[in-house]
Amino acid sequence: MIYKLRHRTTYSYATSVKYARCVLRLTPRSSSTQTVLQTSITVSPTPSDRFERIGPFGERTVSIVVDEPHRSLIIEAKSRVDVHAPAETPGFSESWDAVRTRSLATVSLEPDGPSGYLYPTARTPLVPAITDYSRASFRQGRAIVEATTDLMSRIHSDFVYDSEATDVSTPAAEAFRVRRGVCQDFAHIMISGLRGLGLPAAYVSGYLRTLPPPGGVRLEGADATHAWVSVWCGEENGWIAFDPTNAIVVKNDHIVLAIGRDYSDVAPIDGIILAPGKQTLKVGVDVIPESEFEGASMVVS
Repeated sequence: MIYKLRHRTTYSYATSVKYARCVLRLTPRSSSTQTVLQTSITVSPTPSDRFERIGPFGERTVSIVVDEPHRSLIIEAKSRVDVHAPAETPGFSESWDAVRTRSLATVSLEPDGPSGYLYPTARTPLVPAITDYSRASFRQGRAIVEATTDLMSRIHSDFVYDSEATDVSTPAAEAFRVRRGVCQDFAHIMISGLRGLGLPAAYVSGYLRTLPPPGGVRLEGADATHAWVSVWCGEENGWIAFDPTNAIVVKNDHIVLAIGRDYSDVAPIDGIILAPGKQTLKVGVDVIPESEFEGASMVVS
């Protein structure tokens, strides 16, 4: 499936901003299940400095500096991406216990290795209540994919999608306590639980297709950046991605932007500005199959 993506972010400021420095993680990544065919990022006003690099988890970043006075900053990313995930989810028979043992014995520090995703972070701490909740899905000897799918499905059933209940800074423990939140919260909770059991789990930032296929249902998190979880299932099996917000194993409806330990590693845009006063933010996202792109309009939130 080939998608055309548009991600437009507009910052409007109450007073003139004299200086802005931002890091943009808006370039999708190529992998065994996804190929980036075209990509571009435009910024207005034109940055005085711009440079690109590959981050510690394999993410492509663009850093910009805008040092002319401005009352708005517009960042638009456009990409064309071919997503070609396997049609069927592998039914790995290896137990999660065995995967845990192998992950702890792995010494590779490569971005796609498990080592960087085993340990707690500020946003995904080890919370005993979350670990205990997760353990119910991981009885001894249960297959890794079966157990992780069960945990994902329980989070989807037990938690309410509520965009008013949390914000970007809400701790995983608080979202777990109230049993409400959005995709970021559910991903952090699931990652915290998996790491509490000794399993490598990564936070994935990306998109969902805006328009569902004929007869399909519209998924929670479309028309915005989305988040889900990738779990290491051994050297031979690699990583498998799970979307607890929608209780689905990730296939061709998901497009990956960046992978990290938690949201802090993969935020689409972060940085600093020098100015007093308030700012407003508008984000518009389109994720549309190329064959359906003609006539589609951007959704702004």
